Amino acid sequence: MRFLSARDPNEIVKFEAGDQCMLIDPKDRKYLVQLFPGSQFHFHRGFVPHDEIIGLDSGSTVESSAGAKLTALHPRLADFVLKMKRGAQVVYPKDMGHIIIWGDIAPGQTVVEAGTGSGALTCALGRIIGQSGHLVSVERREDHAAHAAKTIERFFGAIPQWIELRIGEVVDAVEEVRPDRVVLDLPEPFAVVPAVAAAMQPGGVLTTYVPTVPQLQLIQDALDEAGTFADVTHLEVMQRTWNVSGRSVRPDHRMIGHTGFLTFARKLAGAP
Repeated sequence: MRFLSARDPNEIVKFEAGDQCMLIDPKDRKYLVQLFPGSQFHFHRGFVPHDEIIGLDSGSTVESSAGAKLTALHPRLADFVLKMKRGAQVVYPKDMGHIIIWGDIAPGQTVVEAGTGSGALTCALGRIIGQSGHLVSVERREDHAAHAAKTIERFFGAIPQWIELRIGEVVDAVEEVRPDRVVLDLPEPFAVVPAVAAAMQPGGVLTTYVPTVPQLQLIQDALDEAGTFADVTHLEVMQRTWNVSGRSVRPDHRMIGHTGFLTFARKLAGAP
């Protein structure tokens, strides 16, 4: 997928070979396809040649060999994350938004992330900091790192120069880079807090993402012990969609509930 947010605002976005394409069928089922000349997309209602999509405007309608009409769109980051191939568990879109806003991630920043996992959050962080920023994403496991690299390549078209993927320990990266922001999606993020307290820039934001209450308590204990963090916020995000059809307006029967606890803490100036 090309880095579409960097395009000329006057450019009409058309599908090109190598792009990711989200196809939506008449029952709102979604299919994520990477476009290659000569290839075909097959589903239960026939097939669509990729060559019939390449060159179309995003938002066009295509027809399958069996007469089914599908809408072709460039996928949003949320679409890509929910449909992409996974290795490690991904951070869900509902949590990504809070990580970026409450974690105060912005263009031009230096950010350290760990672990890289399947690369979903890496794509979001890399896109938001942009070419003027620097993202160092650290992963311990070589298999997860290799999978994440492929994910990032599929999303951006190539791994952007401002995203640096490392295999190793996040503590080493934090001490070397001295980042503006740190985002930890690890089983034991509390073990990294002392390094963040010593190396992160004053006023910086530490964000952690954990699934269980005991982990959340250990994070708070580590922040208290470090003595150099303030404005600590713990939260979780629930997402409920609604069905709106004419005068029938009701919440959907299923919602996305607990996926993880998010913690945000501000680094104070000076030693504890």
